[in-house]
Amino acid sequence: MTVVADAFRVVDRRAFIPDVVWVRRDDGCAVPLRRQDDPDAWEALCASGESITTQVDDGAAEKGTWSTSSSSAVHIMTTMLEALDLAAGMRVLEVGTGTGYNAALLAEIVGAENVVSVEIDPGLAEQARGSLRRSGHAEAVVTADGGSGYPAGAPYDRVVATAAATEVPYAWVAQTRPGGRLLVPWGPGVHPDNPLALLTVQDDGTAVGRFIAPAWFMPLRGQRCSARVTAEAEERWARAGRPDRSRYGISVSAGGQRVWLDSPDTPISP
Repeated sequence: MTVVADAFRVVDRRAFIPDVVWVRRDDGCAVPLRRQDDPDAWEALCASGESITTQVDDGAAEKGTWSTSSSSAVHIMTTMLEALDLAAGMRVLEVGTGTGYNAALLAEIVGAENVVSVEIDPGLAEQARGSLRRSGHAEAVVTADGGSGYPAGAPYDRVVATAAATEVPYAWVAQTRPGGRLLVPWGPGVHPDNPLALLTVQDDGTAVGRFIAPAWFMPLRGQRCSARVTAEAEERWARAGRPDRSRYGISVSAGGQRVWLDSPDTPISP
């Protein structure tokens, strides 16, 4: 059994799913599913392994349109944890605590004392702290904008974002050791899979990597975009001949980032 599979075996997802979650009606509107009202449906959702919406419209509504926080599908969490190539003792920064479930899995693998998780939403951060405490995981949850990383805990061996970016904050690179990895779900702009970008930090302070797997995460709150931007990105991809996501890569330096096709020498326009 791998360390990732073992972590999933030990950590109970249900301990991190709030009593009120959100499900979509046929008309597309998200409505609350309360554990006390329908415990069987709540349990079935937790056991399904599928993505579970835990907040809509930034927590401002009783029903809503936009999912703004979730517990990711187990299969994509597995893909991400395996791509990070984690080992006991590694320092990890997680951007986007959400429910705290992924933070607990990280803690099982590398040790709770080595995990810092940053959450921009105060209510979500507090809820995650409670779930982590009750489940026996005591890693730090910081309420802050994760776009700035968390320099007080640096340097990190791994940085993982659980929200999609279209611009990698250089702070994430700067706070990672040379040879360390960054794993970032990508937002609209490159490929319709919105794939995961896996980057390695170089000795010169740059980070270089490629897109590795489909992801489809909610965007970082500072990098949300309109449906028009998504449509235009898909049109550009189609005009380019629908290249496979594996052909795309990214380079990030203090001066900015470049997305490229096949080689860093062939940058593409956003």
